[in-house]
Amino acid sequence: AGCDKEPSSYMWIYILLGNMLRGIGETPITPLGISYLDDFAKEENVPVYVACLHTIAMLGPMCGFLLGSLCAKLYVDVGFVDPGSITITPQDSRWVGAWWLGFLIGGATSFLSAIPFCFMPKSLKKPEAANKDKTSQGLLENTGAMKNKLSPEKTKPRKWSVMLKGKLLGNRMYFTFLCCSLLQFSSFIGFLTYKPKYMEQQYGQSTSKSNFLIGVTSLPPVGLGIFLGGLIMKKYKMGIIGATKFSFAMSFLSYAISLLHFFVGCDNYAVAGMTVSYE
Repeated sequence: AGCDKEPSSYMWIYILLGNMLRGIGETPITPLGISYLDDFAKEENVPVYVACLHTIAMLGPMCGFLLGSLCAKLYVDVGFVDPGSITITPQDSRWVGAWWLGFLIGGATSFLSAIPFCFMPKSLKKPEAANKDKTSQGLLENTGAMKNKLSPEKTKPRKWSVMLKGKLLGNRMYFTFLCCSLLQFSSFIGFLTYKPKYMEQQYGQSTSKSNFLIGVTSLPPVGLGIFLGGLIMKKYKMGIIGATKFSFAMSFLSYAISLLHFFVGCDNYAVAGMTVSYE
């Protein structure tokens, strides 16, 4: 009779709200961080600095997978039950790791890492005064000066639909880059989401070992590639066209190599009623 009861725990709401707050706090780092680097760094050093920013962003998920591997080895009620009374091991399908411990450690680490941002100066001295017009702040100042010269009839607020169509979707380069980024992130997220479960089911690995292998083998090469890409762009001083050709070549090569995944795998499990008959 106890199995017929509906689950009454609402802890998932706290997890949902916590992830929403985490996402809100992390959002400004990438767009504002890149703009900050572009404004106050020398033009030839920007690719390397941006590459460092994205490389460090790749180290975070790697550490997360390693932390998840460690937490998965601990029983879900660690600290509340006697370890000697646990009769199952992480290889058992009934094992549930301490998934909640990673949220506490990750949340405390995020809070501590956010403290140094409070001590950053409001503005920095630009390396070259002649590059003022190239910075976002210079562009804003020039835009404000132009608005003052325009008549009041031409400075009426524009609708969001007009701005979206004219400024964003009307920019073919931006729209193409947006579509490319969506495809890349969609495939990368699916890869990281389902590959650990695939390793568990097909290769008989534990959750802890699967997370460890993903963190060690998948993410460091990506971070290394981003850093090397920034160095190559700086060395050859690539412009927009050169960077586009370089990005296309590397993306196509990556796509061609990823086709090798179709040749990796094991036979399906014999599941009665699905892959084999009940007899």
